[in-house]
Amino acid sequence: MKWSKGLGAGILMFGALCVPVSADDSVDPVQDRIRVAMFLDLGSTYKSTTPSVTLLPATEVSAGPGTADSYTNWIQSSAGKQVKFSVNGFRIKALQTSDFSTAASAAKKLQATANKPLLFSEDAGGKTVYQLYTGMYATADDANKAISSVSSTLGSLLGSQKPEVRGKLYLSAGNFSSAYDAQSLREQIHAQGLDAWEVLTPGAGGKPAYSVWIGEASTEAQLAAAKAAVSAKLPNLQLSPVDAVSPALIIQSDVTSDLSTPVNIPLYIVTGTGTKLWVDAGPSGITQVKERSSRKYRGGFEISMVNGQLAFVNELPMEQYLYSVVGGEVSASWPLESLKAQAVAARSYALFQSPTKFTVAGVVDTTLSQVYSGVGTEADSIIQAVDSTAGEVLKSGGKVIEGLFSANSGGMTADPSEVWGNPAPVYAAVPSTEDQVASASLKKWYHVLLSSGKSGYVREDNTKLTGASTAAGLKYLTVTANNTNVRPQPLVQSGADPVAQMDPGDQAVVLEQVDESGSYAWIRGPFSSSQLVTSMKGKVSGTIPASVTSLEVTKRGPSGRATEVKANGQVLKVKYPDLFRSTFGSLPSTLFDIVETGRYTVQGAGGQTGKGTAAPGTTVLSASGKTSLSGGGLVVMSGDGQARVVDQSNAFLFIGQGNGHGLGMSQWGAKGMADAGYDYQSILQHYYQNVTITKD
Repeated sequence: MKWSKGLGAGILMFGALCVPVSADDSVDPVQDRIRVAMFLDLGSTYKSTTPSVTLLPATEVSAGPGTADSYTNWIQSSAGKQVKFSVNGFRIKALQTSDFSTAASAAKKLQATANKPLLFSEDAGGKTVYQLYTGMYATADDANKAISSVSSTLGSLLGSQKPEVRGKLYLSAGNFSSAYDAQSLREQIHAQGLDAWEVLTPGAGGKPAYSVWIGEASTEAQLAAAKAAVSAKLPNLQLSPVDAVSPALIIQSDVTSDLSTPVNIPLYIVTGTGTKLWVDAGPSGITQVKERSSRKYRGGFEISMVNGQLAFVNELPMEQYLYSVVGGEVSASWPLESLKAQAVAARSYALFQSPTKFTVAGVVDTTLSQVYSGVGTEADSIIQAVDSTAGEVLKSGGKVIEGLFSANSGGMTADPSEVWGNPAPVYAAVPSTEDQVASASLKKWYHVLLSSGKSGYVREDNTKLTGASTAAGLKYLTVTANNTNVRPQPLVQSGADPVAQMDPGDQAVVLEQVDESGSYAWIRGPFSSSQLVTSMKGKVSGTIPASVTSLEVTKRGPSGRATEVKANGQVLKVKYPDLFRSTFGSLPSTLFDIVETGRYTVQGAGGQTGKGTAAPGTTVLSASGKTSLSGGGLVVMSGDGQARVVDQSNAFLFIGQGNGHGLGMSQWGAKGMADAGYDYQSILQHYYQNVTITKD
């Protein structure tokens, strides 16, 4: 979770007090670079996979076995030329055909499934052949299990062909010092209707050698069959085992990127036990990564295999990473002091993480760590904020703290007990009244009751008050445009159907005026019993009720966040309190109240209370006068004139404040403080307890 709110021999071408910043290099060595995982499969911890990555460099890049600290330059790719990389694992060879339209149609079918395609172009005896693969699969068993779904997806396009699992076992048919000799042998094998691949392998003087491999087998039996087939056609060819440990790059020509017209892009498949490939874009290079929404990134890239899948890591200077992170987390138009506060918090968060938290990287590029989207989120104001606070971090007890932050704390930051269920000295519940600036530019909405008995929300700028009122003093309104949507919540949701539509002249009773649901204040629901039961599965330990008849917050922490919730009188057990957000369907925060839409409470003399419900036959106040309750709701009013609808079908409405876990700095609160004249040091000292701002 986020704690919130880029052939020839040798090289191949293709109100707090202001706290002074102190210098302290006695504890915690400086980490000037950071590794960000963009594709990686760690199971339930993190999973983002792709069969290959496509890079489009703005400047010439070089690549070869090794890491950023030391790599052997085997290949180069010119500026503006695409190049692709993959890793050598288990996959399915689904189809081979000389007809591109057939191959492209099959690839398009697979793109809509979990069996992602790779389409290669091969020159066989002067004729182009297209080979369609799917994968990667972590194990041969996974690949074998996927064959039936691949066959079903492709159907008649397969003809008489049968998909088969391919793997990482090869035999070498020859090693050469020139690419020409390797290509000649490969073409000789292809002319016999057999598969063979040109491969870069370690050579003398740091230059690559050129080999030809056959096999691509998933089992020893499959490898033996490939050897027999080649030996039968070319008996004088000497085949030898391939060293599975040594680094190598299998060369392919990929045409997956454009399925309308074949465009050949060089693809290099990384093989060799534990091999890492480093792609070096130089100190000022910027590289586009197609599989990451074609975003552009600074730094270089490491490609390897983790858990049978491609692992793709962007490594770059820490400060350049922050240019993107700060711009992705907050608006570049915010006051400079709030941007500086965000820069220090984000730098602290990044440095706090173990460099191997995600096995091959310290952070990932999603909200599980911090938002990182490459140069697209950079801006001059962001760069100024990062550069002016270069090296500054938050420390407690001489150690960098995690620097947690969230989008909006809803007026009060969270205490650690309300999030994790255990203490953390640098975080505490403190007021954050400036969070309300998040609502300053939002529209107001009217909660209205229609003549049909239905209720919903209409944005204020689409309405006008008629000047008339009900006997109870509630105002009438109408709308100013045809087909004005009455929304289920006070915000525009493209995926949610409107409750109803109104035209000018149609009247509705105004129940209340509310803020548009946003970062500070929000409404979610109402959720039915069945929706809540479905949402609770996998998040609540122990028995989940078959149906929810009552739901209430029974314990709250220091900031007012829910720490215990009961359904039908029984405690819902979650691993830690912040999980209530996902338990009830992705709520923005745990600072919420629950309203049961089918019940109301009457306060009587002496503090006595009574419960009421909307039962058939009850009289309803509607826009057209009093009517009998049939399918709508009962309107109840409090002593101060507030009104709400009590529905016959009891559901559960969540009314809350804040967005995120609420620990540490509130981003909107920091903006509000900066608007009020506070500097970044004062902002940080307000949100983090007993910390110093240290420049390493």
